[in-house]
Amino acid sequence: MAAQFGYTTTTDEVLAGINLKGKRILVTGVSAGLGVETARALAAHGADVVGAARDLQKAKRATAEVTKAAEAGGGSFELIELDLASLKSVRAAADKLVAAGKPFDVIIANAGVMATPLSKTEDGFETQFGTNHLGHFVFINRIASLIKDGGRLVNLASSGHRFSNIDLNDPNFETTPYEPFVAYGRSKTANILFAMEFDRRHRGRGVRAAAVHPGGIMTELARHMDPGAIEKMVDAINEQLANEGKSGFEFKTIPQGSSTSVWAAVVAGSDEVGGQYCENCHVGHIVADDVVISAISEGVRGYALDPASAAALWKKSEEMVGETFA
Repeated sequence: MAAQFGYTTTTDEVLAGINLKGKRILVTGVSAGLGVETARALAAHGADVVGAARDLQKAKRATAEVTKAAEAGGGSFELIELDLASLKSVRAAADKLVAAGKPFDVIIANAGVMATPLSKTEDGFETQFGTNHLGHFVFINRIASLIKDGGRLVNLASSGHRFSNIDLNDPNFETTPYEPFVAYGRSKTANILFAMEFDRRHRGRGVRAAAVHPGGIMTELARHMDPGAIEKMVDAINEQLANEGKSGFEFKTIPQGSSTSVWAAVVAGSDEVGGQYCENCHVGHIVADDVVISAISEGVRGYALDPASAAALWKKSEEMVGETFA
């Protein structure tokens, strides 16, 4: 089935003919963009979806169509409050879910920020690493017992991981000059490594984890970028493509950008995607560090799938948040 899918595949095409009735799925970041569409597509096919967001009023407005889709498709939709930039909020949200005791078939860690100015989370972490990685690290590990045997975790990563590897000696840029996209790259590499290590630790009970690159999509994620900078980036990509005799770059639509998350969560085989980096509804291939690739080329850098780095990141993350996890 995967061979039918690719760059332009939408969520509804991925889920065509699939009934998710009885599946309970958690999606973080449902106040805009990919999170809303991911929740809508799953609920429309019968899933019971729990959406997490920092701003519940904004999320309620943004997910009106999700609620309608759930009603029409036989699924359900509810919201919970979760601010990934606050470990107090993260722990409170996780504790409520654990107390309720309702299991999940899938968790899709979709929320994130990109290219923010230098700033700190409530707990003193660099904003992108703290929000994109550490917030999810604590939240998911605290509710890991709720993931059913045979369930899945899907971590939203990015081709942006190719901007930089993690730096466990200076995760908060205390000695390193801050560059927004270097920080973003570190956090996205961390998202991939976290998925790899979570997969290793939980596959014994059939729980598999994968990282997903959604592609280039115009969403609120780019709100910290100068529109002129985005235009300049696209122009550079198109010039390179023209030199290679290829057609120009086109941003994905939000349904196209959400499709790989849905594919990895409920369509692809668990052994196919477990411990892998996925893009365009297929498993990505490793591209050596010395191979020059464009911003839109496919492929994952080997350092993002390195088992030793994944284990070291897990340990460092535990130290940073003051908790240990199985």
